[in-house]
Amino acid sequence: MPLAWCSWFFLSVWMLNIGAEISITPEPAQPAEGDNITLVVQGLPGELLAYNWYAGPTLSLTFLVASYIVSTGDETPGPAHTGREAVGPDGSLEIHGVLPGHTGTYILQTLNRQFQTEVGYGHMQVYEILTPPTVAANATALVERRDTLRLVCSSPSPAEVRWFFNGDALPVPVRLGLSADGRVLTRHGIRREEAGAYQCEVSNPVSVSRSEPLNLTVYYGPERVAILQDSTTRTGCTVTVDFNTSLTLRCVARSCPEPEYVWAFNGKARMNGQDHLNITSMTAAHEGTYTCIAKNSKTLLSGSASVVVKLSAAAVAMVIVPVPSKPTEGQDVTLTVQGYPKDLLVYAWYRGPASEPNRLLSQLPSGNWIAGPAHTGREVGFANCSLLVQKLNLTDAGRYTLKTVTLQGKTDTLEVELQVSPLE
Repeated sequence: MPLAWCSWFFLSVWMLNIGAEISITPEPAQPAEGDNITLVVQGLPGELLAYNWYAGPTLSLTFLVASYIVSTGDETPGPAHTGREAVGPDGSLEIHGVLPGHTGTYILQTLNRQFQTEVGYGHMQVYEILTPPTVAANATALVERRDTLRLVCSSPSPAEVRWFFNGDALPVPVRLGLSADGRVLTRHGIRREEAGAYQCEVSNPVSVSRSEPLNLTVYYGPERVAILQDSTTRTGCTVTVDFNTSLTLRCVARSCPEPEYVWAFNGKARMNGQDHLNITSMTAAHEGTYTCIAKNSKTLLSGSASVVVKLSAAAVAMVIVPVPSKPTEGQDVTLTVQGYPKDLLVYAWYRGPASEPNRLLSQLPSGNWIAGPAHTGREVGFANCSLLVQKLNLTDAGRYTLKTVTLQGKTDTLEVELQVSPLE
């Protein structure tokens, strides 16, 4: 029977005789691309003459895969034959190395010795081996509570989509931001706890593939700005420091990224760019209010904290420290006064014990100083009671006495022994 006639006969007779007992199922039931599959036929009537297989929704020559003559085993390819199909004597259809394009409806048409036909229908879904999807974001660095995150999972193949956050399945609150198809994740007013690694995973019954992680940064702060001293929070309190000791104040804040720091002393900017401030030798000049200002260049927000630094009670007593401590003949030396009274009215320096004839000079409230009988022209006094002696000679060595008088009339006297080393 010629193929064209046979096919036409099958079609014309099929339109008059519709069978419903033939069933077609693929083995394996869920084939992956590249698999060899068999469309297994059950319920075939006996004494068959021929088969026609169609890969399409209707009995059309366009969809004819192959015709098979049972008595001779002859197989004739049709227009829909891809070179991978073969009809078996039992009516099955084998397909080698299936492709996603093999997905669809398959129809088997049979012809018996009475020239009657029956048809059976089956469907086969060929699943792709999925390639890794990609995750794209509208931005990978966002500002907390201000910006919106939009992530898109892209895959060339139809598949189920799952999202992962830091390696775990997406939490329920975040899943509420998914689109109907699961491929778009939207988060309005992003939160800092949502910063991390995002991945999407695509899957079908035979394949699972996950994207590379996309890392999201969420900028926030600064918050809870505080000043620490020796790891102890000192914000809003008074820090008491012993005279001539060191002090380090450190500024901390909750912020992403790390904020920029500006320090102010008594309302005036002191230093920028460091999270700490060092006072190497505490004196009365360092007493005051220290403020740390933290600024976030990404959120455009700032915060501050302040402490008051004071000398301890033990630091009230004056100390005279020669600088340098052991000057050489010809050098200058400064008898530096630390802890001088803040309510100073007048002071006087003496060579030897405090007696009027030996006075070097006196400092008055106006800032002027008056030379005394022991003044050589090489001595200069300062407002903080310190005395500069220039171009030392060996006769400058000996005892120096400082006398101070406060506004309340309190008088204090302090002595220091100056040593001058000869030139070698």
